[in-house]
Amino acid sequence: MGQAGRGMGPLRGVRVIDLTSVLMGPYATQIFADLGADVIKVEAPAGDTTRYLPPGPAKNLGAMFMNVNRGKRSIVLDLKQAAARDVLLRLASTADVFIHSMRGQAMERLGLSYAPLRAVNPAIIYANLYGFGRAGPYADYPAYDDIVQAASGIVSLQASLSGGEPTYLATVVADKVAGLTAAYAVSAALFERERSGLGQELEVPMFETLASFAMVEHLCGSLFDPPIGPTGYPRATSPHRRPYKTSDGYIAVMIYNDKHWRSFFDAIGNPEWSKQSMFSDIRTRTENIGTVLSHVADTLATRTTDEWMALFKQAECPAMPIATIDDLLEDPHLDAVGFWQRKDTPNGTIRMPGQPVNFSETPGAVGEPGPPLGAHGTEVLAEAGYSEAEMAALRETGALGELTESQAG
Repeated sequence: MGQAGRGMGPLRGVRVIDLTSVLMGPYATQIFADLGADVIKVEAPAGDTTRYLPPGPAKNLGAMFMNVNRGKRSIVLDLKQAAARDVLLRLASTADVFIHSMRGQAMERLGLSYAPLRAVNPAIIYANLYGFGRAGPYADYPAYDDIVQAASGIVSLQASLSGGEPTYLATVVADKVAGLTAAYAVSAALFERERSGLGQELEVPMFETLASFAMVEHLCGSLFDPPIGPTGYPRATSPHRRPYKTSDGYIAVMIYNDKHWRSFFDAIGNPEWSKQSMFSDIRTRTENIGTVLSHVADTLATRTTDEWMALFKQAECPAMPIATIDDLLEDPHLDAVGFWQRKDTPNGTIRMPGQPVNFSETPGAVGEPGPPLGAHGTEVLAEAGYSEAEMAALRETGALGELTESQAG
């Protein structure tokens, strides 16, 4: 059936129509593909924007696109044409999931909102992925990761660790958290359908998703109404919460529970400051977190990273040296668990991160890297029962995009 990985994994037999682009939606559907689903990526004639982000072996095969769209099949449909819309409805009529990341108004204009798809397939799981929930005043605001990080409080939280200067996280956290949320939401809806036969519409907005993510620990006293204390988890927002400087580098240490602290104090000879009441339990340490972390910082500056790693290992305190993303490429643990997946392709050997979860009975597989634009259009339509003549007519009008030699490049 084309892409390696389909037909394996716990989602084998599930067909997903993927009308998403950039990162949030493609990350969710990458998870589906890794777990065995047949993901049909529907692209506009210009293709997904991330196709063109360098580096890459061809103009429309950027590295990020190839990774996050692995295991999928690509078909190009010009959905501004009624014939292409009809093709999509025909594909959706036998699909399990339809997922898109366009604004609601755009889907209404295209005639591809939930109602038309439910009419051709009442059991379909229809997932809307966008920036802000439709019921609120931000509904039509354009949203990208930076915008949602700012709106969700994440940027403000980062400012507490950078001298008051607002900063973004150095990863597209809003896109990826929303993508993960979409993956579990769709999986839950599929499970419900197995029990009741009910299809349904889902909404996964980035803003609400990241606000929920941020407030897990930071709601604090405002969990209660009226509040009994401020928002913000003190340990996480303390400017002293940072990798500790050693005499020759940096180290991450999490001396957290009472056992950790007793072991730490034993290992460093129980200095006088360790006897202060603020160290007696987790509540008093949290209330005095700035002073507590300052004492640790001063102490860790006295020895090398290797010396501290040996000591923390013996004391069973969680600690790791600071790794770069380049270090991950050669990490011995990741190598040992088979995390990096290598594939030989016409564009050379590709290395992709594998699935982070293991299934004892139905493991999925990392599929082939994200495909050339429109590479599977003929294959997908033939499976849907289209004749050669019908496909030729669609190509002639441009409703169906055709893979060219340069695109295959």
